[in-house]
Amino acid sequence: MVFRKLYNSLLAHLVKKEFSIITGARQTGKSTLLRQLEMHCKDQRIPAIFMNLENKLLVEDLNQSPLNLLRYLPETEQRIVVLIDEVQYLEDPSNFLKLLYDEYAVKIKIVATGSSAFYIDPRFRDSLAGRKRLFHLSTCSFDEYLAIAGEDRLLDEYHTIRNNPDYRSLKTDLLRIEWEKYMIYGGYPAVAAEPDVNEKAALLKEIRDSFIKRDVMESGIQNDVAFYKLFRLLAAQTGNLVNVNELASTLQIKNETVHSYLNIMQKCYHIALIRPYFRNLRKELTKMQKVFLPDSGLRNCLLNNFQNLTERADRGELWENSVFRLLAEKNDVDEIFYWRTSAGNEVDFVLPSAKKPLAMEAKLNSSLISPSKYKLFKAAYPDLPLQFAVLNPVDENFFRQIP
Repeated sequence: MVFRKLYNSLLAHLVKKEFSIITGARQTGKSTLLRQLEMHCKDQRIPAIFMNLENKLLVEDLNQSPLNLLRYLPETEQRIVVLIDEVQYLEDPSNFLKLLYDEYAVKIKIVATGSSAFYIDPRFRDSLAGRKRLFHLSTCSFDEYLAIAGEDRLLDEYHTIRNNPDYRSLKTDLLRIEWEKYMIYGGYPAVAAEPDVNEKAALLKEIRDSFIKRDVMESGIQNDVAFYKLFRLLAAQTGNLVNVNELASTLQIKNETVHSYLNIMQKCYHIALIRPYFRNLRKELTKMQKVFLPDSGLRNCLLNNFQNLTERADRGELWENSVFRLLAEKNDVDEIFYWRTSAGNEVDFVLPSAKKPLAMEAKLNSSLISPSKYKLFKAAYPDLPLQFAVLNPVDENFFRQIP
């Protein structure tokens, strides 16, 4: 059984009074995490129950009163772990969790998952302030991808390369093959576990056509056609500025509608928007945000392009999107910026609040690096060392270059 990195953080939080709320896009493995926590509780003889709220009879009972939950609990003096999957199916999940926390937090610990429709609800933010801790589950990182794909030896080699700066590997070609698969098909767990590339593509299309559609329905979107068109446009312009006026004009919808759809896509974890970095330079241009997709497989599915890297016209955009994903694994999206001036000077990523503040530029190969292009940035921000993330060649240093 493969455990995601988030699992240990959830285990450590089981003893805390706050409820644990697991966020993330559909099909990222939230339900699997709950089941693994259930097994841990069973092994450690911690009282626990699992409740799947796709059970309509159960939902009806809990909707009558949150206190009806108590009837399902085993009789014990110990604190009981209640694992609730799909909590958004309740009529008022925020009130449900608030009441149980305020009255019974000593007796029960709730670990819950829910869809974006729940997190968009302002009551979730207001009524659960100080009562919950959020845990975000992304699609798989590259090392999680290797584990789920059953590539244990390559996973060990990857960690050895990462942890030993002078280590020389005989398996970089094999790692490169898996890395390219990861860039093309992404990190949804079911996709990572599937060895056949045609089936990988089919699974991604199912996620695109079925599970994202559920997000659309639960978010109350009326014009699903425009929503999907916008999603495809954003996938085609990853790493570029989001011009709401242009998008609204292209789709023939209102600016307010574009803003609403962008917000929903962010809440559903289908896109990420990063802001420009300012520090009082008058020439720093725009307040427009840049867009990325947290999973490259979904991006390529929206574009219906699963070509190999060498055949792709968009490999530069795909690589920049991958670098964003690598940075987002260890930094909050709100802490990742880009830098751009009206004169055309640009740096892809700026992380002023990271443990080691830095700036990073994504390049397909080192021959494309022109140091003179970055003189203005270096002069303005000498405290932000500029690094380059280079796609080719894929050697040992490739796997060490993202902090």
